[in-house]
Amino acid sequence: MPYFPPISSPFTKFLTSLCSSDSGISSILGHGRHTGICFMAQMAKCCWIICFFVFSSLVRVYEASPNPGDSDQLYKACFSQCQKTGCVGAKCFSCCNSASDGSLLDGSWYKIKNLYFWWNQWDCQGNCRYHCMLYREKERIELGLEPVKYHGKWPSRCQYGFQFAQEPISVAISALNLVMHFHGWRSFSNLLYYSLPLKPDKTPFYDYASLFKVYGLLAMNSWFWSAIYHFRDMALTEKLEYSSVVAFLGYSIILANIRSFGLRSDAARVMVAAPIFAFATTHILFLCNYNMDYEWNTKVCIGMGIAQAVSWAVWGGTTDLACRWKLWMVVLGGAFGVVGKMLDFPPYQGIVHGETVWQASNIPLTYIWWNFIKYDAESRTADLLKKVR
Repeated sequence: MPYFPPISSPFTKFLTSLCSSDSGISSILGHGRHTGICFMAQMAKCCWIICFFVFSSLVRVYEASPNPGDSDQLYKACFSQCQKTGCVGAKCFSCCNSASDGSLLDGSWYKIKNLYFWWNQWDCQGNCRYHCMLYREKERIELGLEPVKYHGKWPSRCQYGFQFAQEPISVAISALNLVMHFHGWRSFSNLLYYSLPLKPDKTPFYDYASLFKVYGLLAMNSWFWSAIYHFRDMALTEKLEYSSVVAFLGYSIILANIRSFGLRSDAARVMVAAPIFAFATTHILFLCNYNMDYEWNTKVCIGMGIAQAVSWAVWGGTTDLACRWKLWMVVLGGAFGVVGKMLDFPPYQGIVHGETVWQASNIPLTYIWWNFIKYDAESRTADLLKKVR
């Protein structure tokens, strides 16, 4: 078993002595480094709690179940046959290139509508995936079996006349998350440039202004592609959605560490960002160019979500901001959301499933989160103005 130093270890005592020492350590190391050592001392006291949550969460992630629908032999046979014949049972698709006799299906019309099909994804692969999934799930229900995931998603039907969207509920929830992030990002920018004092060069006093603005853009990009992906599941939208989520989570970890540790120098920020950026980039390239492994991507994304939650929790336990309860609400709410995502349940009536609930829980948390960021900007700006004056 790995050894974790106890809370009263010499390492912790050493950091605490440096933090409380009156021997001029601040003048030797500089105020910023001295503050960082004090922060490390506080964080070391919480090492047992942090290690417990990270370890227990990673064990649960490691046990994440695969997607049995993809490997089902009957589903594979249906999909392969559909691509050859253009039919699933008695249902045939004019967008497939060949019929059972090898002739083109409505060839001239197919060419004219090719661009339309590319967007709507009523092409051969999309139709074969979707209708083979429904056909196989119908057989499973008749046998009394539980639903299973196909290509990382639960089987769902187009409901209430929304035949143009594969998952209309998820599309609507993703769009609402996009709107909430846009509202928070815009109000944050207005606060910085129109409500708070600016430096002589017309830039905000808030040290992390640009970082949070990029964070908002990546969040909106992620939810935009989530809406497009749930609107129409195709190879391109799938890669864009998965890539944007990984990029957003990777940047969130970088931002969480920079803000939690109060890193303001470019060198320190690069040291934190470089390995995380390399990992996220490698994972995106792996998904897009080598293997779209849904099980592995789920584990990676949950692990990255846990990592940033731990960083924000450390800051929430050490900051003296009056509204830190908002940060804790977001951290705890996000933690429950991750648990719900890991304990994903099959769709109810073919519409609402575990991931849908997780997406919906992000809507109020996003509003609270941006309110906390704005309060942090106001508090930090006020402190810096006192030092300037």
